Amino acid sequence: MRKLELKFVNEEGRVVTYTLDHPVEPADPAAVQQAMDTILQQDALYSASGGLTEIHSARIVERIVEDIEL
Repeated sequence: MRKLELKFVNEEGRVVTYTLDHPVEPADPAAVQQAMDTILQQDALYSASGGLTEIHSARIVERIVEDIEL
């Protein structure tokens, strides 16, 4: 399953990650940037360690799990 990770810096300088399942692909960097800017401007998300202050990064992550038959 692929996920979109949005990473922000909070008031304590820590990186906070929000994960969204089933992102639209291919990812549009301009749309992701705009969405993250809106999140910051509207204080739409927060972390336990304080409000979000800036964008850190964004990425698509894929996790592959392979069961081992025992």
